[in-house]
Amino acid sequence: MRRVVVTGIGAVTPVGNDMKTTWDNLVNGVSGIDFIPEERFSTEGLKVKIAGLVKDFEPTKYFEKKDLRKNDLYTQYAVAAATEAVEDSGILGKIEEDNFGVYVGAGIGGLESFYKNSINMEKFGARKVSPFFIPMMIANMASGTIAIKFKAKGPCVPIVTACATGANSIGEAFHAIRDGYCDAIITGGAEAAVSPLSIAGFQNCKALTTRNDPKTASIPFDKNRDGFVMGEGGACMILEEYEHAKARGAKIYAEIAGYGNTCDAHHITAPDATAETPAKAIKVAMKEANVTGDEEWYWNAHGTSTHLNDVTETKAIKMALGENAYRVNVSSTKSMTGHLFGATGALEAIVCTLALKNGIIPPTIGYTEKDEECDLNYTPNKAVKRDVNVAASTNLGFGGHNACLIFKKFMED
Repeated sequence: MRRVVVTGIGAVTPVGNDMKTTWDNLVNGVSGIDFIPEERFSTEGLKVKIAGLVKDFEPTKYFEKKDLRKNDLYTQYAVAAATEAVEDSGILGKIEEDNFGVYVGAGIGGLESFYKNSINMEKFGARKVSPFFIPMMIANMASGTIAIKFKAKGPCVPIVTACATGANSIGEAFHAIRDGYCDAIITGGAEAAVSPLSIAGFQNCKALTTRNDPKTASIPFDKNRDGFVMGEGGACMILEEYEHAKARGAKIYAEIAGYGNTCDAHHITAPDATAETPAKAIKVAMKEANVTGDEEWYWNAHGTSTHLNDVTETKAIKMALGENAYRVNVSSTKSMTGHLFGATGALEAIVCTLALKNGIIPPTIGYTEKDEECDLNYTPNKAVKRDVNVAASTNLGFGGHNACLIFKKFMED
């Protein structure tokens, strides 16, 4: 089977509008969670008044001004992240268009466009609905827009698996390259779903924290956690067949070596408390990557700061790794970014590659009190220097979707 490596990365997140700034802030424990500003929208009447929002984003770096009204914010974030990743990789002009693909998904899609156009329809009638409403709303448009921009005529598959979208996108892209369907793929996820409507929906289903204190709102694995914080952004990486990357002299961040994908088939929102199916996803990825748990590991957890997720994920890691689980540095970067939905798995996968390359484990900030049911090493509050050779990320999504990605420190033939 063909080896697959990471040759480019890019991101727009609550802690930075490029991947270098994002990484530096994550390592330094900087939080991007804050009160939602009035100029974004009013939170009057909402219990939740905080989010992890992208700040000072300049879409005109990626779009002509006239085209902004045709593209939902989630697509803008996706194109920005993809552009950075493509430029970082140096792949343009060095790959055939037919062998270049795009696997970029969104968990929700153009919710902001849906919300605003629904209001316009109700207030002013059909004539005030944008002619671009449908392409702005649908969840495949980020992939399509990226493919158009970079003339990527190979496979183009937007994955939609809620919070597991980014990880599933990367995993499926990995398999497509490994199995010979193309030589390189722009892959990842994007989301811009922070709106009054979505906050109302998530708060009413008891998923969000209502503790409107940015410093203590997202505290994965802490005993006092009480729900997640909504976030937004985009994250993309370039996956490339190793021989193709080597032939063009590409820099290589890491090798992607394993992918597992299962479904709880249990409940529309709650994970299966037995943790058997996410553990199976991890075991499948480990078998594919040919790792046992004896290696030096970093684990970027889904770590949403909800009671059920954090306990279930802890169980799954222990079920898959056994006693070795206690040797792993686990962290949840959602403590700083909030939950980026469709983008979250992609960003966390990129963090894994940088942890491998740089030998630094980003922390879980805000962690103060241990939960007896969450007893792993969650890397509290400060980054740790550690030379790891395996990095894993897990994501669990509404609908029971479970995904696990495993990366290895890159080694030449």
